[in-house]
Amino acid sequence: MILVTGGTGLVGSHLLMDLIKEDLRIRAIYRSNKSLEKVKRIFGLCGVNWADTINKIEWVRSDILNPDQLSEAFIDIDYVYHSAAMVSFNKKDKEQLFKVNIEGTANVVNLCLQLGVKKLCYVSSTAAIGEDSKGGVRNESCDWQNDGTYSNYSVSKYFAEMEVWRGSEEGLNIVIVNPSVVIGPGKWTESSSNLFLKVWKGLKFYSTGVNGFVDVRDVSSAMRQLMKSDITSERFLVVGENLTFQELFTRIANSLNKPVPHIHVKKWMANCIWRIEAVKYALLGVTPLVTKEAAVSAISQVRYSNEKLRKELGFDFTPINEAINHTSNLFLRDQSI
Repeated sequence: MILVTGGTGLVGSHLLMDLIKEDLRIRAIYRSNKSLEKVKRIFGLCGVNWADTINKIEWVRSDILNPDQLSEAFIDIDYVYHSAAMVSFNKKDKEQLFKVNIEGTANVVNLCLQLGVKKLCYVSSTAAIGEDSKGGVRNESCDWQNDGTYSNYSVSKYFAEMEVWRGSEEGLNIVIVNPSVVIGPGKWTESSSNLFLKVWKGLKFYSTGVNGFVDVRDVSSAMRQLMKSDITSERFLVVGENLTFQELFTRIANSLNKPVPHIHVKKWMANCIWRIEAVKYALLGVTPLVTKEAAVSAISQVRYSNEKLRKELGFDFTPINEAINHTSNLFLRDQSI
């Protein structure tokens, strides 16, 4: 039997949609009725009849921070996909980030070891990939240095990976995937799906920062292929293409038939914006629209290699234009916007 944590999130929900096509016994964790309604909506948006999933997915209310409760979800489980995580670039969330991403992952690893799980796939992030010593394209072998320049989210994902590697040292078969920015239909006010909503509402600003982007369907496919393979104790970058944010926003705008962002946010502007937002938060308690970490990410030029996954699995990535068009079409069909 397969267990999926984070099944109500962007990656987890698409993974579940793919797993049920394989007629497998699946159990998925959810935290609240609200989160369950979210995944139900995503399923419907993607053409999956929720009623048809009742006999294919056993939904269990649980929390990765509650080991006793979580252990019940692990009964009779052979394979685990751990995609539950918290994503935030707000400093006030540091403690909760570390608890969910590090402590929660440790709980999952411990139960895998205790209950004889055959294999664990952990969904990490490119945020846990170190810099290339020569400033070039980053790959799985780049060393991560905790030198104070990384975001709290990056630190949390790196040390979560350390928990997974600990499990590997203690005999657990593991694979780690490190997706870049994931493109796909989800809750439009959350995660990277929010980019489509921002462009739809008339995003005017762009940066020439560079990052990696990948179709959510490719992330699911890579995870499932790696779990079925004999590959263990390896990590894989899951990155379709490296693009500037200007290129990304332009493509999304074109796919939604919206005006292309036209105001270039330069470094000094980004630094002014996050400082103003920080002052507003300090004085008024208003949640910042842009944090320092988000501003730095927007103007940084970071490129990732997908060569390892291509070589080991013969993996073919979906062109990002296709991922954008697929997501935009579903966005335009969504009556809940």
